[in-house]
Amino acid sequence: MDPELEAFIPLFPRADLTDPVVERKSFAELATSVPAPDTSNMDVEDHTVPADPGVPVRLYRPHGAQGAIIWLHGGGFVMGDVDTEHPWAARLADVSGTTVISVGYRLAPENPFPAALDDGYAVLAWASEHAAELGFDPARIAVGGHSAGAGLAAAMALRSRDQQGPPIRFQLLNQPGLDDRQQTWSARNFTDTPWMNRAKVTAAWGHYLGSAPATPYAAPARATDLSGLPPAYIATAELDPNRDEDIEYALRLLQAGVSVELHQWSGTFHGSQAILSAEVSQRQIAELGAALRRALAG
Repeated sequence: MDPELEAFIPLFPRADLTDPVVERKSFAELATSVPAPDTSNMDVEDHTVPADPGVPVRLYRPHGAQGAIIWLHGGGFVMGDVDTEHPWAARLADVSGTTVISVGYRLAPENPFPAALDDGYAVLAWASEHAAELGFDPARIAVGGHSAGAGLAAAMALRSRDQQGPPIRFQLLNQPGLDDRQQTWSARNFTDTPWMNRAKVTAAWGHYLGSAPATPYAAPARATDLSGLPPAYIATAELDPNRDEDIEYALRLLQAGVSVELHQWSGTFHGSQAILSAEVSQRQIAELGAALRRALAG
């Protein structure tokens, strides 16, 4: 493990997701302890997207931004909101020069699949329809997220393809949760890795799926046809249960004719880019921003 990251492991809370309500509180405290980003070069606005129920979103519009990304936070489908995601959404907007639309989707287990996906998709449709007044080009809309949110973004891309929905230019998938079956080597063997491990992944999928069987819109790795999807940037962490399902998804996208950039970050673990003082975290965040900037340019 990267020594700069390893030094922080004793400070990480031992969350297990058995009681999501309790975990939300500690997650919020952890998330808001991150240094506040500088938002002086962007406009930040809160909106409610009309849906049933309305979906809270926070827009981060850097001056001169031409494209936008629908951004879905992590948190195992059970934690997080636009406030906990504020440091990350603002940072992504800053490093990419892209409008970031951070989505406060409904959380499981109170709202299991497909609630979060429906919320994200409603925001995608709203952003596409209102792009001009929101200040970006409707032909330059990406979807993306971290962890569970990245899995939701991948599912949104599948759904938009299948339903001839709003055009998506790009997928920015950071350590996505894609496969409820947990049959890969990393999913089976990473039982004691920092922050995210096999038991925690099992709990997250259990809360999200509830009693419903998994479909490709819940677990995108289950999709048999990945052709016609938007180009993707996929980032994986070496010591992450999601690692192998993400690499396999990237390979399957490539084999289906979809352009993919894949970066496997050595010495990292799930969510370790939150440790901003580590040099590898700074490189990860810079590369996410650069990949998004490139994808939506021109």
